[in-house]
Amino acid sequence: MFKPDGAATAAETPTASGGATLDGFLAAIEARAFRFAELSLGHREDALDVVQDSMIKLMAYRERPSPEWTPLFWSILRSRIVDAQRRGRLRLRWFSSNLQDGVQPDWADDSTDPARAQDGREAYAKLAEGLRGLPGRQREAFTLRILEELDGGTTARIMGCSEGSVKTHLARARDSLQKRLEDWR
Repeated sequence: MFKPDGAATAAETPTASGGATLDGFLAAIEARAFRFAELSLGHREDALDVVQDSMIKLMAYRERPSPEWTPLFWSILRSRIVDAQRRGRLRLRWFSSNLQDGVQPDWADDSTDPARAQDGREAYAKLAEGLRGLPGRQREAFTLRILEELDGGTTARIMGCSEGSVKTHLARARDSLQKRLEDWR
């Protein structure tokens, strides 16, 4: 954040663990975190709230070394998503009824090339549809290992299971997604 007097905030001040800033970390991860939350929750506004809450919660850990931020953030985000899913049963029912009534989610389009934007929306929609069809643990394993490119140990810590379980969930997710997306290729 820029301050008029030129002073840096605590989150912008380089850390002793390599010069990374928390603001930079959060800026780099926000879009991926939002997509993960939106796929998990199925509701754009809930996903925005969950990601924002997770980022605020991470601010309490800004003194930790920057290599710890990634697994810590994903653990926080995962917990917030689970909480939102527990609280959001009624909202999900409402969302489902609106889709049946023809109300579609708002997909923002910031690109300048309409054809490319349409291809991107179609690809995202197919991937999102495929991911929504997976059991929660498989979806988490796929998202964290493949989309977020986290290592097996970090993913296992975030998911609260063994690395072997992560591998099993990931293999099952890949098989299922391959079958679901075969016709779309």
